[in-house]
Amino acid sequence: MDNIEKLAPSSARDIISDAVRQLQAPGGLGSIVAVVGILLAVWSASGYIAAFIRSANVVYDMPEGRPVWKVLPIRVGVTVVLLVLTVISALIVVFTGGVARAAGSALGFGDATLKVWSIAKWPGLVILVMAMIAILYWAAPNVKGRGFRWVTPGSVLALLVWMITSAGFAFYVAHFASYNKTYGTLAGVIVFLMWLWFSNIAVLLGLAFDTELARQRAVIGGLPKGEEPYLPPRDTRAWSKEDHRRME
Repeated sequence: MDNIEKLAPSSARDIISDAVRQLQAPGGLGSIVAVVGILLAVWSASGYIAAFIRSANVVYDMPEGRPVWKVLPIRVGVTVVLLVLTVISALIVVFTGGVARAAGSALGFGDATLKVWSIAKWPGLVILVMAMIAILYWAAPNVKGRGFRWVTPGSVLALLVWMITSAGFAFYVAHFASYNKTYGTLAGVIVFLMWLWFSNIAVLLGLAFDTELARQRAVIGGLPKGEEPYLPPRDTRAWSKEDHRRME
C-alpha cells in the first residue's frame, strides 16, 4: 500500500487503494468479485480472438475444420497469453520518466539501472509485440504451416505498419482531431477503439502477406495457380459436405 501511495497518480490512487482493501477484506467477497470480473473480462476479450480466427481462415481461404471443443481452448488460451503480454507491455510504457524514477527509488535501484532500463525497455516492447503477432499467426488459422516462428516477413510488415499508423494517429489526435468536443467523456474510449481497429488492420495485412508468400512457394513447387488453399488443413472434422466438395 505504501508503494501504491507513492507511485499511483492522484486521480487513480483512491480507486486502486479501495480495490486492494476490498481484496484483503475478510470473508473473501472481494476475491470472489475479482475472480468473476477477471473471468468475464477474459471471455469478452476472447471474442476478438474468435473474430481473428474467422478472419485468418478467410485470408487462407480455409474453412474452419476444428470442432468447438478444440477451438474454444485455443481461443481462451491465446486470449490469456495475449492479455498477460499486453499488461507487461503497458507496464513497460507506463514505467518511464518520473514514474520509473519513483519506482526505482522505492525498490532501491540506482541511476545506472534506470539508465539501462530507459534504453532496454523499447527493444523489450518490440519483442513482446512480435511475440503477440507470432502467437496469433500460429494459432488462429486452420492450416498446417511451418510451425511456430517468432519472426516472419508478414509479422515484420505488421509491426512496421502498426508503428507508423500508431504514430500518425497519435499525431492526428493530438493536433487536428476534436474528439473531446464531439464525444465528451467518451473521447478516450473512441480513440482507443479506433487505435485497436488500425492495429487489427496492420496485423491482418501482415497475415495476408505471409499467405501470399506461401502461395508463391506452392506455385513455384508445382501447384497450379488459382487452386487455393495452398496449405493443408489442421483439422477437417467440423467441415460440412459443401466444404469437403469445395476443397476436393
